[in-house]
Formats: sequence, structure tokens, C-alpha cells
Amino acid sequence: MNNLLTNATLKKENQAFRGTAGVSENNRCAQFRPAFHDLATGRTVLARFADGRPAPMHLLDGLPREWVAEYDAAGRVRAIKDSVVAGFVRDGRFYTREQTAAALH
Repeated sequence: MNNLLTNATLKKENQAFRGTAGVSENNRCAQFRPAFHDLATGRTVLARFADGRPAPMHLLDGLPREWVAEYDAAGRVRAIKDSVVAGFVRDGRFYTREQTAAALH
């Protein structure tokens, strides 16, 4: 369970891809939308706020309940199962951060 997706994980990914199209702020102009993909099931969902509105960045609170591995004491999502990865969707296709960065290089 060491590879759970957390807010700290997302922050590290953003730092690693800073200055590339692997972060939301650098790929919006190319119509990429932040999303998550479950490698175990093949399901992809757009990033959303807890109330269901589309989010402009990766957030954990709007993900499907079956993906949640841990909640905090306030009921907010703390971690997502380790088969889920953050990336982007464009034209119905999921791209990892690496693929997005390469597509707009």
C-alpha cells in the first residue's frame, strides 16, 4: 500500500513535470483536461470537485468511491488505490503525464 495516490503524490508529480505539458496549466491551451485512469479496470474519469463540477486540476475528492483507499477524519479523500494514475484526457483518449508532455514538446 506504499504506492497509494495521495495529494503529496500529486504535488511531487507536478514538481517533476513543472515547465512541461505534464501539468494542467501548461496544456489547457491544447484542450487537455485533468483526469485519472484505473490501470486495473481501464476506467478513466475527469478530475472533479467533490460536488461533481469539473476541476481545472487533479483533485482526489471527486473520484469514484470504489477508488478510495483512505478517508481522513473529516471524510475527505486521503488516498486512492495504487492502480490509479493521474494524467489528462483529450478527444476521448487518456494520456499519462509523460505522454502529454511528449505530445506537446
